[in-house]
This record gives sequence, C-alpha cells and structure tokens, in this order.
Amino acid sequence: MNDPGPRFWEIFFEVYESLPRQGPGNRDCAAKALRLCVDLPSAPKILDLGCGVGGQTLQLAEMTPGSILAIDSHAPSIERLMARLAEHDLSRRVQAQVGDMAHLTLSPQSFDLIWSEGALYNIGIAHALRVCHGLLRPGGYLAFTDAVWRRDDPPPEIKASFDLDYPTMGTAADVVMAIQQGGFELVGRFTLPDEAWWDDFYSPMELRISELRGKYGKDVEALAILDQIALEPEMHRKYSDFYAYEFFVARRPESKG
Repeated sequence: MNDPGPRFWEIFFEVYESLPRQGPGNRDCAAKALRLCVDLPSAPKILDLGCGVGGQTLQLAEMTPGSILAIDSHAPSIERLMARLAEHDLSRRVQAQVGDMAHLTLSPQSFDLIWSEGALYNIGIAHALRVCHGLLRPGGYLAFTDAVWRRDDPPPEIKASFDLDYPTMGTAADVVMAIQQGGFELVGRFTLPDEAWWDDFYSPMELRISELRGKYGKDVEALAILDQIALEPEMHRKYSDFYAYEFFVARRPESKG
C-alpha cells in the first residue's frame, strides 16, 4: 500500500489533535500503573515519550510532585501541550519539546520513571527498551502500553488493519519476553478496560468526525478520508475480543556490587 498523501495527514491530525488523548487509556489506568512503581523518589524525574497533546502528561502532573519532560515528534502537538501547560500553570514543572524517540540526546541514567502510552512500537519495542534502559537510573521504572493480540485467530479484516500500522504486533507474552531480554524486571501488567478505549478516545473521535463531515460538506476526498479514519472505532466494536492494550510496568534492576 502506498503511503497516505499530505491531505490524509492534514485531516488525520485535524481529528486526532482535538481529542483528549491520541490512544486508549484513562486516569484510572495511569493511577493503577503508577501504584506499581512502589519506591519512586518523593519528587521523581519523569520522561513521557510520545506524549501527543499531553492528556496523560497532565494526569501524571496531577498524580506526581516531580518534574516531567514530555517529548513528541509532531511539533503542532507539542505546541498544543505547551499551551495547555500554561493554562494549568504547569510550565515550570513540566517541559514539552519536539524530539525523536529513536535519537534522544538526554543524559544517561537521568530519569526515575519513563512513561509511554501507545508510542514505543513506533521505533520497535526492542529498540525502545534499549533507549529506555539507558535513560533510567538503576532501580528506575518504565511504564508503557502496547497493543497485543489476545487470540491467535484474528479475522483477516482486523489482522490486515493492524498489519498496516504495527506488522510486528505480538502477544502480551511476547512483550514480557522482550522486557526481560531488554534487561528489565517485570513488575506487573494489566489489560486496559473497554472504557479506556471509548471515554477519552473513540467516543470523542466519532463526535469529531461527525463535526468534520459537516465542515467538509461535498468535499469528496475529505469525506473519504474521514470514512477511512472512522473504520478504527467500528473495527473495535466488531473485533475487540481479538486484541487489547496492555499496560506493562518494568524496572531496571539496581546495580550490583
């Protein structure tokens, strides 16, 4: 399949950047994952990778007293997040910057917690784990979500859909193995509930698509792109038994000796 053209991405971001978050998740799940990080410093240094417009970044700022560096490769998303940080008077404690997860120029072993919701797969889980391992202090935590197969017999329609964006997607057991091979200890994992897909992600997405259908009226190309984007929540309605988002919490072991 050819890469989508610039018009697709224009409308894609017009949909996604308006959403509370750019993937499945919610505050309850974030709080549950954070509770697994049992001995963080009183004011931890946190890195949020692939932050999007920062829905989870703001939640982390509410739930932790430390400092946060939020990074995303899409400059308009970072601009939106910076505006939201200013609105919430968080600009001194939370920084947002454009960056490439695969090529970060941050000091090694400088973070107590690395957080990433639905983004690590973009550079490959194994590579992402190496990056995170190097940036975490010994004893530091990595908390991330990833899409996984729940069954080994997904219908061709949903398998083809995921293959377009995440052809290497595996099972939760595959991710656990990668975590252990990457030099981490698995602390815990859990499956995101269905409301984590709908409340702040798919329901606002469908509302936004409906609004844009009105905006674009008889623009055939734009309407076709909106139809394409609308397939994602519809597929979830039909096939959610076959896949899930899993929250993984891992720890870089303390140095020996």
